[in-house]
Amino acid sequence: MRLSLTLGLLLGVATFALPAFAQHDHHSEREAPLWSQADEIWGEEVMEESRNALVHHHGRMATDAVEIHRFELQSGEDEDVILLDGDIWYGGDINKLVVKTEAEYSLDHSEFEEIEVQALWSHAISPYLDVQAGIRHDFEPDGLSHAVLGLEGMLPYRFDMDGAFFLSEEGDLTAGVELEYELMLTQRLHILPRAELGWSAQDIPELGTGEGFTNGQLGVRLAYDVIREFAPFVGVEWQGSLGGTENILSAAGEDTEQTVFVIGFHAWY
Repeated sequence: MRLSLTLGLLLGVATFALPAFAQHDHHSEREAPLWSQADEIWGEEVMEESRNALVHHHGRMATDAVEIHRFELQSGEDEDVILLDGDIWYGGDINKLVVKTEAEYSLDHSEFEEIEVQALWSHAISPYLDVQAGIRHDFEPDGLSHAVLGLEGMLPYRFDMDGAFFLSEEGDLTAGVELEYELMLTQRLHILPRAELGWSAQDIPELGTGEGFTNGQLGVRLAYDVIREFAPFVGVEWQGSLGGTENILSAAGEDTEQTVFVIGFHAWY
């Protein structure tokens, strides 16, 4: 009885195994490409077109976006300023063209105090970080151009970071980094702590900049998503000069720090 059962099991295994081995050997001899069964059913040309479309829409598709990070009124004790900080990009997940701009307009003096535009090639080096390189031109206050090399993306614990080194056409090396964190209170209400730090490798007398850390900003904004693409906010921010820059400005009789109240919005499309 046991012998009969054993023989039956062996015959059953052989019945299913031998065709599988035969099919494996058959495909090995032909060296069939991936998804060859689908090619046999639908045709190689149709499946090749389908696979190209799949790759295109999952990594190679070019998209674009316009984002205004901050459009706000900064109201201080001595001066009111309108700030625009935004960027436009076009490309895919790996490579894209990014244009960044930041401008400050003084309501008291009715003129732009700062206007800078950056044109950058951005390349993903990880799922969370892009390396960026390109040029920056300051239309105000000095009209200088700079080479740019930096990083932008998300750090551990969901901190958004944007930092870069700048080498001016006059050979001055500076750097700046911005950090921001989004703390969700509800599905629409959120707090945005933000910090910014500037640095210079040398004294730049014509700009009133000293060697070392030059300036810093530390603030917090309370935002509400009216829709996902538009969020007005209010907040407060400390702005100050640091190190040698603070000494230069103090010697010239200028203020070295201030606290401003801000109201504005963030938007993207």
